[in-house]
Amino acid sequence: MTNTSLDRIGSLIRDARKHRGLTQTQLASALGTSQSAVHRIEAGNQNVSLEMVNRIAAALDSPLISVGPGGPVHLRVRGGANLTGSIEVRSSKNAAVALLCASLLNRGRTVIRGIARIEEVNRILEVLVSIGVQANWLNGGADLELIRPHELNLDAMDVEAARRTRSVIMFLGPLLHGYQSFDLPYAGGCDLGARTIEPHLQVLRRFGLDVTATDGYYNCRVDTDSGPTRPITLTERGDTVTENALLAAALSPDLTVLRNASPNYMVQDLCVFLTHLGVEIDGIGTTTLRIRGVQSINTDVEFAPSEDPIEAMSLLTAAIVTSSEVVIRRAPIEFLEIELAILEEMGLDFDLSEEYVAANGHTRLVDLTVRPSRLISPIDKIHPMPFPGLNIDNLPFFAVIAAAAEGKTVIHDWVYENRAIYLTELNRLGAQVQLLDPHRIIVEGPTRWSGQQVVCPPALRPAVCILICMLAARGESVLRDVYVINRGYEDLAYRLNALGANIEVFRD
Repeated sequence: MTNTSLDRIGSLIRDARKHRGLTQTQLASALGTSQSAVHRIEAGNQNVSLEMVNRIAAALDSPLISVGPGGPVHLRVRGGANLTGSIEVRSSKNAAVALLCASLLNRGRTVIRGIARIEEVNRILEVLVSIGVQANWLNGGADLELIRPHELNLDAMDVEAARRTRSVIMFLGPLLHGYQSFDLPYAGGCDLGARTIEPHLQVLRRFGLDVTATDGYYNCRVDTDSGPTRPITLTERGDTVTENALLAAALSPDLTVLRNASPNYMVQDLCVFLTHLGVEIDGIGTTTLRIRGVQSINTDVEFAPSEDPIEAMSLLTAAIVTSSEVVIRRAPIEFLEIELAILEEMGLDFDLSEEYVAANGHTRLVDLTVRPSRLISPIDKIHPMPFPGLNIDNLPFFAVIAAAAEGKTVIHDWVYENRAIYLTELNRLGAQVQLLDPHRIIVEGPTRWSGQQVVCPPALRPAVCILICMLAARGESVLRDVYVINRGYEDLAYRLNALGANIEVFRD
């Protein structure tokens, strides 16, 4: 934003606040920020994201605040600066969407504390509201209250929003208990190659769900007399597959046993949430889950999803590539231990605080201090594995880290067909990334990064990798159409700016 636009926004906010009779301190309290931050915004001395403008507009109930015309959002990055200071990891995006889908199970009041304010959440929320769910932002937009009606209006579903997120596939588990037939739009999301839903269907057939694909929809029929009579073994230890199975089992009063289940971070969050709804689950954090569901759920519940290990890895990578000393607070250590073990072998200098417990009462957190380090490439190739292995979503960040290390690193992304290809875009910024096949790359470092203009690839993690490299690049870079980043990160540019980055958000 230009100084002129910041001045105008600040003036609008100041006038609207005074019209409402609020002090800067009262507005700050509603937004969950400080009085000094509100003062800087009103004075035009602080960048504000579109998300923050919307939050201020909601807090002031003012139509005077506008985000301007639509169109793609871009980032202009002036790189080469060292980052410094501390930053807190935000709550998990993947846990948030699972909890939104799980709210369909509950006939009572569901409050999700500290939910990620990201585009993926917005799309699922648009779908929920379109079918009749009442949604209210509380505490200045920090928390979300959801109340589902007795009967959902599935015919009114916002199809456009549903097709912009793959997470809508997790409606299958909750809906199969309430309807003998329903339609669900084809799921979208990142372009990461062929991503079949067959593992979902294999599991949900055991609960009586039969799905036929017709004309852009999944046509669903449910045999209400069916249910699992023996343990279910997942053929793929997928996160969303496990979550869909959990959502189906939650309203199945008989015992459901899931084997080869994912124990990943978002699955653990969902398990803990379901226990708050009265569902009994044994084996949380393991690959065998024993779920004793209930006949119905009608309870008032409040839950805070834990912090996002992928965001923590993003921030860690930014510190490494810019040779910075940064403290990353509230990092979920259980889901970063393999990554840190690899980085320690590569020569990373870091410290961990004593562990403490997240607001969900379950996840272990630490404060992670990372310092400038001379890295060398690992001897073995780097590849992901289901938890507790290296997280699949964290693998792309090792391409960036390998480009900053001395030597050659082989990275094997065996899960997705297209993601390794997108990582060759790092070459435009000066990296040496050689594509061996759709799943494998060789990265040679160290890299002298240089500024460039790049269009965001249609995949979240590779897009963030490009942004991180731009932080280290000499000169000015432009990353165009960053919607895919906003799907998974909240106010990322402005939060990096608070550490010393120089990123400008702009539209054409």
